[in-house]
Amino acid sequence: MAYRLGVDVGGTFTDLLLFEATSGDFWRHKTPSTPHDSSEGILNGVEAVCAKAGIAASEIDYFLHGTTVATNAVLEGKGARVGLVTTQGYRQVMQIARSFVPGGLAGWIVWPKPEPLARLEDTVEIKGRIDARGRELHPIDEADIRAQLAHLKTRGIEALTVSLMNAYLNGAHEQRVAELAAEILPDIPISLSHVVLPEMQEYERTLTTVANAAVRPVVGRYVRNLRGKLEQIEMQGRLSLLRSDGGLMSSQKAEEQPVSLLMSGPAGGVTGALWVAKNAGLKNILTLDVGGTSTDVALIENGEARRVRTTEVGHLSVRASALDVKTVGAGGGSIAYVPELTKALRVGPQSAGAVPGPVAYGKGGTLPTVTDANVVLGYLPENLLGGTFKLDREGAKRAVQTIADALGIELMTAARGIIDIVNENMFGALRMISVQQGYDPRDFALMGFGGAGPLHVNAVARLMGSYPAVSPVSPGVLCALGDATTRMRTETARSLSRLRSQTTLEELTTLLGEMEAQVRATLAADGIAPEQTVTTFEIDIRYAGQAFEVPMTVTLADLAAGGIDGLTRRFDDEHRRLFTFNMDSEHELVNLRAVAMGAALELPSPELPRGDGDPIAAKVRDHELWMDGASQAGAIYDRALLKAGDVIRGPAIVTEMDSTTLIETRHIGTVDSFGNILITPA
Repeated sequence: MAYRLGVDVGGTFTDLLLFEATSGDFWRHKTPSTPHDSSEGILNGVEAVCAKAGIAASEIDYFLHGTTVATNAVLEGKGARVGLVTTQGYRQVMQIARSFVPGGLAGWIVWPKPEPLARLEDTVEIKGRIDARGRELHPIDEADIRAQLAHLKTRGIEALTVSLMNAYLNGAHEQRVAELAAEILPDIPISLSHVVLPEMQEYERTLTTVANAAVRPVVGRYVRNLRGKLEQIEMQGRLSLLRSDGGLMSSQKAEEQPVSLLMSGPAGGVTGALWVAKNAGLKNILTLDVGGTSTDVALIENGEARRVRTTEVGHLSVRASALDVKTVGAGGGSIAYVPELTKALRVGPQSAGAVPGPVAYGKGGTLPTVTDANVVLGYLPENLLGGTFKLDREGAKRAVQTIADALGIELMTAARGIIDIVNENMFGALRMISVQQGYDPRDFALMGFGGAGPLHVNAVARLMGSYPAVSPVSPGVLCALGDATTRMRTETARSLSRLRSQTTLEELTTLLGEMEAQVRATLAADGIAPEQTVTTFEIDIRYAGQAFEVPMTVTLADLAAGGIDGLTRRFDDEHRRLFTFNMDSEHELVNLRAVAMGAALELPSPELPRGDGDPIAAKVRDHELWMDGASQAGAIYDRALLKAGDVIRGPAIVTEMDSTTLIETRHIGTVDSFGNILITPA
């Protein structure tokens, strides 16, 4: 028996999904998150889900975890105090930054420039220089380095970054600084730019390495604490964490390069959606992951999630591979309010979170939230988590009534207004990853998951024109499913910066071969057998003179068949799709990247018994809910009793342990062979 446990820690709930990889049997559990120490909520969940499965924690072979620890450290400004060592003349590299200001016209007037993660007073410069071809131009001065490191020691730094000029070509100077730092600053974690990001562009390389250093102590403490807690319950399986790009990395590697975890949490939902889509026969999907605090959206085209080369968290934008996920402050715990100045209803981004949570949770919350509005409208029945969690509907009504009074409208109208606004916020996020990137949302299905995704997926699909609206099996723990079913992934990069006319196919394939050997060795060190490892490559290409690149995925077989010219023709096609034009300039190959992945998990998906189309056997009771400006007669169904082929006419509610699905008026929900509910206009 091979047990894999996926664990996703959200702002409100911690989701767990345990499954046996051979049979496909699975058990799920949701438990309230414990923001003061996430490991407490995790351990509560592990014990509960193991009890359901009738196994001991020691029988779990793989513990696969998506976490927002690194994300929260950046957003809350709780990263470590970072000391930065730069080349002489480059001390202000973090302060000069890039001349980009977010916002529209005159944004530079109102935009408060964020404080760099490494302060100027914690930045030192040293002698020595590597030239643009990787050769030593000036040697380093070890006495100078020791003096500068001693100065940083007096500053009380908690982490150290070394980012020297052209180190991506030759890291010898950085390596020597690290050796000296290990003597002078023992127990201080050291991040080297040629290890974290061996690519050109000094500012991006420095910023990414500084970000890595800033979250390294926080993530390190978290991982070691979690590992210790798991050892206490005799869980001896391999602990791996989900990377921002949807792959897994060992916990030891995560402690060294936590910058790869900045979008770990949202990545789990996308990888889970990929698994569901494969079973449901859907290739083009927009994902709608609605949690208690935020909504994450992503785009999947032809069974592949879009990836980007930058990870953005708040004002921080670092050069690290990530799934293209956009996040908005719209979730079940988003607080509704009416500003005194405008008297216009607003929803979020402030959230009631897990503590105290929505008023309906009965944990001391007093402010009206999206969840409270759903309860008032009848979209969310009063029994959650299989009847183990009772909602306070009267308390929710009192909270939403404060909004109605402030606006001078009826209770139900105010509650529906809250839902409409939060749906529009989700709609806006989905437009960013579809319409604004050249995709027609009508060519995609919309999959809603997370605790609140299926409650909103029908309404948002109507706004987008994206059908079917999909409510997958166990939508509330889909992120945990993604954690549990994804595979190990690692990558390395190298800057080439060569014009097409100056690059030969032999030279290119030789470099890619060297990089392939490097990433395969990394996975082998993590216990992945060579025959289970798959390697792909990315080459960043641009027209000469451009300041940005387009990454192109390629294999050695592609290069052998089409050569470099075949690759540049593909780039021209993609550039035209993205920007509607091509240029006559020569192509430039900028960066090379090798990606190695472990074998994909072939997890069987059990099929439901076939029904006659009538869901009456799953009907729990009749139910009234507010929709289209009036009270509507509907019904509540138990998802566990539905059969393949059942057709549910809206308005209706489908309940299960971890989530609730809402089917609106003039829509029908059809249950497919694997239990997914596909919602389409009637």
